[in-house]
Amino acid sequence: MREQKILINGLETNFKIAGEGEPLLILHGWAGSSDSFVEVQKILANRKFKVICPDLPGFGKTITPDIPWTVKDYSDFILKFIEEMKLKKVILFGYSFGGRITIKLARLHPEKLKKLILCASAGIKKAYNTRQKIFLYLARFGNFLFSPRFLRRFKDLARNIFYSLIRQRDYQKVEGAMKETFKKVVAEDLTPQLSRIKTKTLIIWGEKDKMLPLTDAYLIKEKISQSTLKIIPKASHTPHLENPEKLAEVIFKFLRS
Repeated sequence: MREQKILINGLETNFKIAGEGEPLLILHGWAGSSDSFVEVQKILANRKFKVICPDLPGFGKTITPDIPWTVKDYSDFILKFIEEMKLKKVILFGYSFGGRITIKLARLHPEKLKKLILCASAGIKKAYNTRQKIFLYLARFGNFLFSPRFLRRFKDLARNIFYSLIRQRDYQKVEGAMKETFKKVVAEDLTPQLSRIKTKTLIIWGEKDKMLPLTDAYLIKEKISQSTLKIIPKASHTPHLENPEKLAEVIFKFLRS
């Protein structure tokens, strides 16, 4: 396995590459990096695939953008990465946040994709419960509520509490422009785009995933016409870390079917 760097739209981008064969591009999750998929990458590289896993902008060893990005910005970045790597078509694997980018890219540039794999993919916007709706209502008036000088110092704390209560704890793990990026990313509901994806797709989900429930997997399966769903028993939201061998086996069977 080799670790290399490439300049994409002025951003020095770190990526890991292993194996030879059909190109398989892995997009990691929020607050993750290429390091989290090393074991899966090694196994699939030994199965005659060229497996490439970049550190997405703002994560790992890749430069953080100066301004907040949207899901489309990340999708455009991956499109440019594919072109700069001189890959005609790729098998695209998106995990969690990486799944958002995969959905967007599949919708906008299906000609670049051979097959899709969505693993515990984010992008399905949830309905808030009563408690969350109350805090969402308060958040909309946050700038007004914390405008007095003696309250301004509590604004960031209140925002962190809000995102924690709506189960978006990843917000608390980032700083600077990436906080605004996070808000832009989670605000977009990708559900309407799923039915417009025509690429053959494998959906993988952990049976015990508490972060993104199995109902999301069934919804994605329903919306994408050419899709199949594989549930990994006893796995939670991180099958690539819990059981990389099983995850790689599921991927390999799909790609060779």
